[in-house]
Amino acid sequence: MGVTAGVQKGVTVPLSAKQQQFNAAMELYTGKSRYRIFSGLVAAVNVSLQVYFLLLILPREIGIARQLLSLGMAYLIADFINGLVHMYMDNNDRYESLAGPLIAGFHLHHKTPQYRKRNLIFVYVVESGSKIWLAVYLLLLLPVSGMGGCGPFLLHVLVYIGIFSSLAEVSHYLCHSSTSVVAGFLARCGLLLSKRHHAQHHLSDNSNYAFLNGISDPLINLIAAACYRGYKQNTDLHFAGYSAGDTDSR
Repeated sequence: MGVTAGVQKGVTVPLSAKQQQFNAAMELYTGKSRYRIFSGLVAAVNVSLQVYFLLLILPREIGIARQLLSLGMAYLIADFINGLVHMYMDNNDRYESLAGPLIAGFHLHHKTPQYRKRNLIFVYVVESGSKIWLAVYLLLLLPVSGMGGCGPFLLHVLVYIGIFSSLAEVSHYLCHSSTSVVAGFLARCGLLLSKRHHAQHHLSDNSNYAFLNGISDPLINLIAAACYRGYKQNTDLHFAGYSAGDTDSR
C-alpha cells in the first residue's frame, strides 16, 4: 500500500511499515510474559498506594463542605488528566520503543467495542495495571504526604485524583459493557461516562477522550485538534489487518 501513516524521526513512514511494526510489537506483547508481569506489578503498586493514602487521609477531618469540594475538584481533574493520557496514547505509534508492545496492546481497545463481562473490582485492579503514569504520580505523592508538604485539604484532593483515575477505567468499562439500570442512571446524572457521549470517540475522530464522565472533553477536544490529526487515519490503520486472536485484556 502506498498510503503513509506515520512520521518517525522526521521521515514519513509507509502504512505497510507501521503495520509491520505493530505486528512485531504485538508478537512481543502476547509472547513475552514479562509484559503481563509488569502490568501486574503496576496494578499492585497503584492499588496498594491508593489504599495506603486513603487510610492516611481518613483520620484527617476537613469538614463536610471541604470534603465535598475536594471530591468534586479531584473528579474534574482526574477526568481531564486521564483524557489527556488517552489522547496521547491513541495517537502514539512508537511501536519500536521500549514501551512499544504496551502501546500496541493499548490500541486494540478500538477494535473491541464490547468488553468481556468481568467483576468491577477485577476491572478496577487489572485496568490499573495499564496506568504507568499513575504509579509514578502516587510514588511521588509519598514524600509529599510524609513530609507535610501540603495541607489536609490539598492532600485529600491529590489522593482522590489517584483513586478516581482507576475508577475511570470502571466507568469506561460500564459504558461499553453494562446494561445496568444503576450505571445508566449514574451516567444520566453525569457521574459516570454515558454511552451517547463516548460513542462520539469511536464514531468520529480525535474527540471525546475523557472517560471518567467526559465533562472535560470540550477542553481536551481543543487540545487534540491543535496537537493531532486523528487516529482513524493513523494508529487505527496500524492494527486494521491484525487478527492474531483476542489479545485485548479488556
